[in-house]
Amino acid sequence: MKIGPKYKIARRLGAPIFEKTQTQKYALSLGRKEKAGKVPQRPKSEFGKQLHEKQKARLTYGLSEKQFAKYVKASISSAEPTQKLFQALESRLDNALFRSGLAKTRSAARQMASHGHTTVNGRRVTIPSITLKEGDVIGIREGSKGSALFGGVEEVMKERAAPAWLQTNPDKKEAKVTGKPSYVQTEHVFDLGSVLEFYSR
Repeated sequence: MKIGPKYKIARRLGAPIFEKTQTQKYALSLGRKEKAGKVPQRPKSEFGKQLHEKQKARLTYGLSEKQFAKYVKASISSAEPTQKLFQALESRLDNALFRSGLAKTRSAARQMASHGHTTVNGRRVTIPSITLKEGDVIGIREGSKGSALFGGVEEVMKERAAPAWLQTNPDKKEAKVTGKPSYVQTEHVFDLGSVLEFYSR
């Protein structure tokens, strides 16, 4: 999925939603823009705010509008729609690869999975959107572990703080799903409550 200029999009949405906008270089660039008065103002209408939150969530996970809307519509009628939506987004294979440190970015995780470098419970998979469940073990295919693409994965896994629902094993280059993702609004740059309101209009 083609996204566009990430620095400009992150500035417009007012959140570091891409990995490259979570660096000191971006922070310095943003500081210069703010001094020059070139940072866009936040939307003031309720619709504008909801649209912003939707875009922040969608682009954080790197999904197309069609893909994202599908997850929202599947969650909106549940007893706890916010938690259901968050769990659906977080439980994607590509997201889990990123969260565990097996992939440096979500885009790299999608490429890693679609090219067959990934296993789920020991079986090779090629679908980044697979929904993981408790007890599933994800890892790098044995034939791919020696590839230069995965050099330094152990260090990344050790440095990255995995969420509570993932247990990582850097030595084996594996991660196990040990629970369900739980959404806490203050821990994220997007508000899924506003996202659901946007689609409920």
